[in-house]
Amino acid sequence: MSSSLVSSAGYRRLTRAAFAGVVALGLASCSSGSSGGLALDDAVPDQVPEGTSLSVSIKTTRLQLEATDKIADLPFTVSDWPDVSAGPDVIQAFRGNAVDLATNAAIPPIQAHATGLDAKIVAVREKEQPQYVLATAPGSDIAALPDLRGKKIAFSPGQAQGVVILRTLKAQGLTTKDVQLVELPSPQFLTALQSKQVDVAPLSEPTVTKYLNQYGPDGAKALQTDAVDALTVLWAPVEVLQDPAKAAAIKAFIPFWARGEIWAWENQDAWIQKYYVESEQVSAEDGKRIVASVGQRPSYPANWDAAVEWTQDTVQLLSDAGYFSEFDANELFDRRFETVAADAVPAEYRGGVQR
Repeated sequence: MSSSLVSSAGYRRLTRAAFAGVVALGLASCSSGSSGGLALDDAVPDQVPEGTSLSVSIKTTRLQLEATDKIADLPFTVSDWPDVSAGPDVIQAFRGNAVDLATNAAIPPIQAHATGLDAKIVAVREKEQPQYVLATAPGSDIAALPDLRGKKIAFSPGQAQGVVILRTLKAQGLTTKDVQLVELPSPQFLTALQSKQVDVAPLSEPTVTKYLNQYGPDGAKALQTDAVDALTVLWAPVEVLQDPAKAAAIKAFIPFWARGEIWAWENQDAWIQKYYVESEQVSAEDGKRIVASVGQRPSYPANWDAAVEWTQDTVQLLSDAGYFSEFDANELFDRRFETVAADAVPAEYRGGVQR
């Protein structure tokens, strides 16, 4: 792809084309367990029927299960582990029946609801530290957050990066009218920065380290923001959750997800090697620095009230900015799964404790 930016319509066309193969794979690998028949107020079965399979788009969990030799312990078959991470891409994969379960921030479920995709959050991890920085283009004269006024900022309203921008602007007493928001899908942020077609873009690790290693000598910087993307969630389409076999498989998967993240926290050297060095191609030294700067002890709340409140505040923020209509954030959460993650982890990793 060239360094020039594509339109939103063009991006949607590219996304559909890119996912044609993934969608076909997803349709070909549907669960052989039972389908349909489970209402959203019915209890989720504890037993996973033999022959059940899921397509799971959670790369970190796959790597953690590989590192701990736990994949074989899953009581179902993972038909595919597609590497689909950006919120809009996950939504496309959900629509195409190519992915059954994915991980994102809480913002993509908001976008999905606003665009008519019925999906639910089934697990929650709390975060207290900022995960994004505002990276500046090479040669930019931006030295601090107040310098954002009048600048071109990469912005994706349906992703966590977009909400980080809105919260940062609000904290600086700025509105969307005080800057130039350039709407792009997050995978294009790096290209936009490199080509100086935007002045600022929100980036997370390890992309930040890779970017600054290359462009720091040319004046690129990373501005710290206090805006916290407070939730990591697992979510699934309602159609999947209405399948008793798949719903049971998701319930069985959540403890593996939570305990995998705890393993990564407690075995940081092994995780740095497995993820940052082998998968993301950054040095072990950079991996250690990244974990020291943004790593957080995992925390899984047994009560989702605070998560719903934060999500409702985010819905309001996006509504006030004119992107989505306001709705009740409770609609996004499937409380049948509320305690599953917390019940599966030691007490020190449950929400509400001092971390």
